[in-house]
Amino acid sequence: PDNAVLTVTGDFEPAALQSIIEQTFGAIAAQPPSTSVENLPPSQESLVLSDRPTTPIHLQQSGSASLIESVYPIPDVQHPDVPVLDVLDAVLSVGRNSRFFQTLIEPGLASQVSSYSAALMEPGWYNISATLIPEQALADVDRVLLKTIEDIQQTLISDEELERAKQQLMAHFIMSNREIDSQASQLAYSEIVTGDYRYSDRYLTQIQQVSAADVQRVALTYLKAEQRTVGYFEPTQFDEDTEIGNISAQQTVENFTPSEPVDPAEVAQYLPSFSTAKGSTTQALPQTFTLANGLQFLMLSDSSSPTVTLNGNIQAGNGLDLLTKPGVASLTAETIMGGTQTHDALALAKRLEDRGAGLDFSAFREGVELEGHALAMDLPLLLQTLAEVLQQAVFPESELELSRKQIISSLHMELDDPARLGRRTLQQKLYAPDHPFHVFPTIETMQAITQADVLAFYQQRYVPKHTVLALVGDFEINKVQALIQTYFGDWDTHSVESTLVTPTVALPTTTHRIQVPLPGKSQSITYMGYPGIERRDRRYHAAMVLNQILGGDTLSSRLGTEIRDRQGLTYGIYSYFAAGQIAGPFVIEMQTAPEDTEQAINSTLKLLQNLRHSGISQAELSAAKRSITNSYPVELANPDAVVHRMLMNAVDGYGTEEIRDFPSKIEAVTMEQIDQVIQDLILPDQMLIVTAGPGGLAILQSLSVPHR
Repeated sequence: PDNAVLTVTGDFEPAALQSIIEQTFGAIAAQPPSTSVENLPPSQESLVLSDRPTTPIHLQQSGSASLIESVYPIPDVQHPDVPVLDVLDAVLSVGRNSRFFQTLIEPGLASQVSSYSAALMEPGWYNISATLIPEQALADVDRVLLKTIEDIQQTLISDEELERAKQQLMAHFIMSNREIDSQASQLAYSEIVTGDYRYSDRYLTQIQQVSAADVQRVALTYLKAEQRTVGYFEPTQFDEDTEIGNISAQQTVENFTPSEPVDPAEVAQYLPSFSTAKGSTTQALPQTFTLANGLQFLMLSDSSSPTVTLNGNIQAGNGLDLLTKPGVASLTAETIMGGTQTHDALALAKRLEDRGAGLDFSAFREGVELEGHALAMDLPLLLQTLAEVLQQAVFPESELELSRKQIISSLHMELDDPARLGRRTLQQKLYAPDHPFHVFPTIETMQAITQADVLAFYQQRYVPKHTVLALVGDFEINKVQALIQTYFGDWDTHSVESTLVTPTVALPTTTHRIQVPLPGKSQSITYMGYPGIERRDRRYHAAMVLNQILGGDTLSSRLGTEIRDRQGLTYGIYSYFAAGQIAGPFVIEMQTAPEDTEQAINSTLKLLQNLRHSGISQAELSAAKRSITNSYPVELANPDAVVHRMLMNAVDGYGTEEIRDFPSKIEAVTMEQIDQVIQDLILPDQMLIVTAGPGGLAILQSLSVPHR
């Protein structure tokens, strides 16, 4: 205990909590330290290791993308140069205006470049990593990376860059400490690594004092090429046309009987007593209004942090690729910030980055999600920028090509990733080619998309009647309403749209196995599933409770305690219902060593059969409902979670009351409803099972999985 720090943040009475802490931990005896650690500040010379490799370390192995990873030694967290290193890092890698973006990503050399400073109790490291665009040479890209650092070492950064970096760091610190768990982590981290829980106050003050000369000096001191350790990863093979085949579903490794489920009442006797939280009736509800053009807007004012969080959903997701070309939705979302009628991409990014704000678009199956954040004072700027790109995007050819290269690079990596390839295979085998969940882009389809394709999709789908926006943070409702009317009131289109029809999906008639071979991988990923339910299904809340018992948590669920803990067959296993506007699949996912995969699959099937035969206990039902309802208010302490809940409730057709009523709906689930859901939705004899990972090629056969 004398080597531990306990930090508590949230809603409590300090004196009462202190009493509980003393009763709980006070009787534990202190232990003498096992070793003596002398905390002396390291000398600068200690950062230079004599046995550091002077040339790149090469790794050639099966893979999909070339990678560069370089590490530089830096001093401990108490050193005054650490805040300067963070400013340098922001100049190098944060945002579109950063040096690495301009020298590596913008020219099409790398699809991703990231860096971070690991400041620890003892000397740490500064890390730079880059994922190369296909066909780029590692040595050539590395030379550009080193030249980018050398430029900062030789020439002072501009005042504009310096102030932008400081603002980004300040805004990031405020944004990342809005929720209570982040506050607790920050306090504990500061106390552990510096001995002062108020370290962050000192750190932020030091950030403001950094000069351009400081940045140059620190770059010269720590980012010397001769002090780095650098690794090159070079893929030796890539087969885009991976063969997928069936294998028998009847390969039983052993005939076992699942153990009896752990009784929560048995566990409870070893735990402190606690009260069960009831569904909240005091959760603040968002206010909502709809513009004449159809734009729906939800607002929830919260002055606990001087920040705002914006989420949005536009009905322009990947499922609509069926009506155009696979990849159009992703390319449109990826490039929408690439320029407008009045600002180019760099100017748009600069407007936000100068204030430490951000705005991003991502295409998913059922919609495009936009995420924005800013300090409260910069909300008008955030809304103005969003309105401009939604109404005036022009998609320059140069920006489309940049986005296309990044997406193609991601596709290469997806086809080499067991988790992503396995999930994709499951989805494409469960859903017919004319279903929105089947379509995925390929490298060929991405290359075939034209600027005209993107502009047509944007004009047809990025319209106010298909858009819902949600805002949480420190603002006045009436002022935001006025801003929304000003920026979005004239947004309108009268384009003719094609209608996407979602076909009916039938369950597999029997259980089938598919093997997706990925030679060279050390782990297998298995997905087991079949078509499930939509969010509006009357069984949804009962299904959430059942899933909590079955596989909602790897450590406390039936799947976790049986397959992971008792049998030791998986690193992790969990289940979920992908329930949205369209009925998505029920999925069980597990990670296994290749030699354990067959037994883990058969054990899981046996457990599901046992669940259908024996059901659950009342104690399990009570524990699952308690787990969901008790964690819900903790989830809603995070502004990101609140705004996302608000948004998706609206998108899925629920009223504003759903964010408050969700716990009571969970509490109302009965054993009879659970029994019915088990019979309706737990179907171990009608599963599609996909395993991606090492293993021999299986013979390709036709799947007898009906789509209608």
